[in-house]
Amino acid sequence: MEANNCGRVLIVDDEANMCQLLETDLRLRGFQPTWRTSADEALDLVKTQDFDVLLTDLRMKGMSGTELCERVTANRPDIPVIVMTAFGSLETAVAAIRAGAYDFVTKPIEMELLALTLSRAVKHRELQEKVKVLSEEAAQGGHFEEMVGGSPVMAKLYDQIARIATTEASVLVCGESGTGKELVARSIHRTSHRSSGPFVPVNCAALPETLLESELFGHAKGAFTDAKAERRGLFLQAEGGALFLDEIGELPLAMQPKLLRALEESVVRPVGGDQEVPFNVRLITATNRDLLTEVEEGRFREDLFYRINVIQLDLPPLRARGTDTLLLAQRFIEQAGKRSQRNVLGISDPAAERLLNYSWPGNVRELRNVMERAVALTPFEKIAVDDLPEKIRDYRSAQVFIGGDDPSELASMQEVERRYILHVLQAVDNNKSLAAQVLGLDRKTLYRKLKQYGVDE
Repeated sequence: MEANNCGRVLIVDDEANMCQLLETDLRLRGFQPTWRTSADEALDLVKTQDFDVLLTDLRMKGMSGTELCERVTANRPDIPVIVMTAFGSLETAVAAIRAGAYDFVTKPIEMELLALTLSRAVKHRELQEKVKVLSEEAAQGGHFEEMVGGSPVMAKLYDQIARIATTEASVLVCGESGTGKELVARSIHRTSHRSSGPFVPVNCAALPETLLESELFGHAKGAFTDAKAERRGLFLQAEGGALFLDEIGELPLAMQPKLLRALEESVVRPVGGDQEVPFNVRLITATNRDLLTEVEEGRFREDLFYRINVIQLDLPPLRARGTDTLLLAQRFIEQAGKRSQRNVLGISDPAAERLLNYSWPGNVRELRNVMERAVALTPFEKIAVDDLPEKIRDYRSAQVFIGGDDPSELASMQEVERRYILHVLQAVDNNKSLAAQVLGLDRKTLYRKLKQYGVDE
């Protein structure tokens, strides 16, 4: 829709004078109005032309506005219908809503209110069309391997994965919790020449420090009390394939030089063993931490960081992926519906709007949980607003307030910069490397500014 076009409106009223008055006013407001003086003529017109909204009087000669509404919603459910009814005639308005009308306005018409109602209806149709297109994309494509999304940031990610897969370089996948780092790691493996080999994942944060070395490198029989048999470690289990070390930032400091030596020499020494065993694996690691900050603060070895970070892949948070949220939501609804044998087909337009407005701090993982909950609770074929958690229903986007027109309220340039830097930091979950990238600053400059604001910790 063009910027100066508020929407195509079909006006239906058996009084030509009323149609002309409405046409003149709405055209001045940026709408594209067309009018007809009978419901039959209007029905013929919607068969051959497209409109964003239909505005009809209820009481007309011949076919009534209620019947017209029923016919339009049955044959062109994509066109929202707004009915005009006499002031105080609540019963007829209710009848029109039951017939499928989107909304109603009372006569005498208040043009400001009518224009607002029409604009809402046009936006409703746009969102309806968007949800329909995205649902079709979710069913037919808009994905790479098992990843779903057609946004520009995801298209860029798919291209990076395809290029990375052709190399043997170690990959560090960075992103907030819940962004799908393991899914990306699996996609890299499946599209590489090692795809016929095993993909062995391990969460470094899930294993106690005392067991981690044995899990990674294996152990010899009798190496410790419960070592009743020799065990091959994960490096050897991943032979010919890929080893995925998730949450690498949680790796204990004492284990880091042992991992570094294994990677440098391509050999492992099992716990309690006296011989080194060579391995051939591709290493993929992942973290939701800012590893450069961890290095600077002494919690992660610098030499290990550069060894695992030959190629860094930054995953976008869900809030940066636009309408991918609806694609993913549709996929999760279908999956949850199959598991629970519930006939839930999709998302209502108002619920879809709430999903798009929410910031998703838990990213894709949070969205999946929300959709599974909604499928379990909804009594309808489409997820409604009331099926969503209260925090999503009532969410209001945070804004960086700068000030009004009162000179006494206006902020200085330095204060605006301070607020914006802190806003970006909050948005990227305090990842200073990513914040510096977003702000176009080098890390030293960002640290200096944070120290200046007294928020360097």
